[in-house]
Amino acid sequence: MADPVILTCALTGSIHTPTMSPNLPVTADEMVEQAVGATEAGASVLHLHARDPRTGKPSAEIAHFEGFLPRIRQQTDAVVNISTGGSSQMSLAERLAPALAAKPEMCSLNMGSMNFGIFPLAGRFDSWKHEWEQGFLEATRDVVFKNTFADIEHILSELGDGCGTRFEFECYDAGHLQTVAYYLKQGLIRPPVFVQFVLGILGGIDASPEALVFMKATADRLLADSYRFSVLAAGRHQMRLGTMGALLGGNVRVGLEDNLTDGKGRGLAPDNAHQVARIRRILEEMGFTIAAPHEARAMLDLKGGDRVAF
Repeated sequence: MADPVILTCALTGSIHTPTMSPNLPVTADEMVEQAVGATEAGASVLHLHARDPRTGKPSAEIAHFEGFLPRIRQQTDAVVNISTGGSSQMSLAERLAPALAAKPEMCSLNMGSMNFGIFPLAGRFDSWKHEWEQGFLEATRDVVFKNTFADIEHILSELGDGCGTRFEFECYDAGHLQTVAYYLKQGLIRPPVFVQFVLGILGGIDASPEALVFMKATADRLLADSYRFSVLAAGRHQMRLGTMGALLGGNVRVGLEDNLTDGKGRGLAPDNAHQVARIRRILEEMGFTIAAPHEARAMLDLKGGDRVAF
């Protein structure tokens, strides 16, 4: 029997801005409500960023995370996965502060520095809900998201060794898979390795079936049987490439961080739970089973929700 499919839901992220959708969770109450809804719909992992509740701007302030982390733990059994990516306009220390304080079961870890271009989104709107939005997007024309080898080693040591946190290794291109393989060989990463193929970000590999097959073949060659993978496809490619990922033996990530819509011509997704329910329905109709949180913990060798600091 095939393993159940782990559904990750990425609730809010740092790419989209409040002008783009009124359904993007911003406040602590909205984060908790959508986290509970996504878990009830079938997500076993919640990938979390925070925002300033007054302006909706991406935030790495510990207090903003503390507004929702304990409540999510109290109200769900989901695995909490805190971003160490933050945004490309935060320092490494800023990006790591919430995770170091919370000591979660999982964190995301971008496996390299890259151009991370979200500036094309600025051309889609003539007016903005908040003054910061347009400038934040335009700044990515000349900002590199920085995760050097030294940065990656620091994160692996401080969060992995220091906090017992496991990682979702976010790979935006094939070179990032080479870095995962290097650190696996060096013993700084131990199996099971959980790789997230990130498709469709300007500066990384495109969101296409060919790109997904290439990333899977590369990971198979480099990581063999030491890894599991998940598929994150940005925008309108979310559902079809997520489904393809499951057919290739992987897991799936959905959520408003990656895609604000309900599919081509279907308008905005009303919330994160809607996307989780939709991919769950697709996969179950194809004969897949969906992992419960306790199954995801076993598959990813996590320390357990009772060993976090929130």
